[in-house]
Amino acid sequence: MRSHSVVDEPVDTRFPPLAVILVLCFGSLAGALMQSLVIPIQSDLPRLLGTDPGNASWAVTATLLAAAVTMPVTGRLADMYGKKKVMVGSAGILVLGSLIAALSSSLAPFLVGRALQGMAMGYIPVAISMVREVAPVEKRATAVAAVSATLGVGGALGLPLAAWIAQDYSWHALFWFSSVLAAVILAATLVVVPGIHDEHPARIDVVGVAGLAIGLVSALIGVSKGSEWGWTDGRTLGSIIGGVVVLLLWGWFELRHDDPLVDLRTSANPPVLFTNLAAVLIGFGMMAQSIVLPQLLQMPEETGFGLGQTILQAGLWMAPGGLMMMFFAPVSSRLITTVGARITLSVGATVLGVGYLVTLFLMNAPWELMLGSLVACAGVGIGYAAMPTLILDNVPESESGSGVGLNALMRSVGTTIAGAVMAAVLTSKTVDFAGYAIPDKGAFQLCFVIGAGAAFAGALVALLVPRQRA
Repeated sequence: MRSHSVVDEPVDTRFPPLAVILVLCFGSLAGALMQSLVIPIQSDLPRLLGTDPGNASWAVTATLLAAAVTMPVTGRLADMYGKKKVMVGSAGILVLGSLIAALSSSLAPFLVGRALQGMAMGYIPVAISMVREVAPVEKRATAVAAVSATLGVGGALGLPLAAWIAQDYSWHALFWFSSVLAAVILAATLVVVPGIHDEHPARIDVVGVAGLAIGLVSALIGVSKGSEWGWTDGRTLGSIIGGVVVLLLWGWFELRHDDPLVDLRTSANPPVLFTNLAAVLIGFGMMAQSIVLPQLLQMPEETGFGLGQTILQAGLWMAPGGLMMMFFAPVSSRLITTVGARITLSVGATVLGVGYLVTLFLMNAPWELMLGSLVACAGVGIGYAAMPTLILDNVPESESGSGVGLNALMRSVGTTIAGAVMAAVLTSKTVDFAGYAIPDKGAFQLCFVIGAGAAFAGALVALLVPRQRA
């Protein structure tokens, strides 16, 4: 039997529901911004932090891993102790992480700050699960769509914003900016977001948290570092195999625990299971273009296929895609209301795949890549709203936070795999340019084909979600 996680009427709030929803959107957007904050300065980090490129690459990896582990954990904590408390805690962690990064001039403290910024992304699934409790009944689908869209919008808008700040000011200014942003979010969450009595007291599954953290971190390190270390390297194989073994043992433990971190039986219900599988594929599809398009835009024109854009110019060409995601959030809401979240998710994934096909045949000018990006981002905007709707409609109210958190984790797994696959493809087909090996045109085209394949596979998996009974 399907368990609804939403009450019939929204809770009373001191502020208008729209103000609460805007705060939840703003906080989620800021959390998503942390993913792309260091991309414009990544090539300079070895010099800035006095380290080698391999160590500097952990500036992105640390954030990714911390976010992946934290999102399901914060979802569970929100179910146990209340959503507002957890969101306030996440915003506070973002303030702390941003300040540490802003004050850092060496690798170790900088990575601590970046990891804390990744942990703050736990704000997002909790905000998504809360928005349906505060939004008017007729606006719930639109509100969920808007908050969900911030996952993609933050990454798309973060690149040009970070490039502009780093170019015109300094790299430390990036983190002073995020510190101020985090402080505003913390204050707004404390003041505007209502303290709902939504606690479901339970014991913290310490072993479950540790097992999930060790297994996920190990497996994702192997996947994200495979191209750098080599896929047959002992570190890569040991990390991936070790992580999978730990996750299998973790699953065995969770199934026997009377109060688990993640209720795997609920997660195995077909509506939840197939939604999460689709999330992996659609997360892969979204991230693939975020990795490939900036590289193609910045490739020198002398290669014959590169477009010769600066980092800032590339970010500006990508930025309209983020706005497209937000623009299509109400479109997704309308589709969810008329044809259901299941079909909406499939439509979104299909549009994402079509975006890759458009890009495959239009890659000769920046505006052509932007056109393909706009189509792909429209698909992301449609699909990302449908996923939490399917989750919230099919998990008990007491597990709404952890259910959305697990779904966010699945998207994160998809983006991690996309990063590894795209890196492997781009380094497998190269040409010599000025003494350096760079990806050839065929490598970029193959990336677009793989991205389209993942998106279309996600559309088919979405159709396996059982139809909801009236």
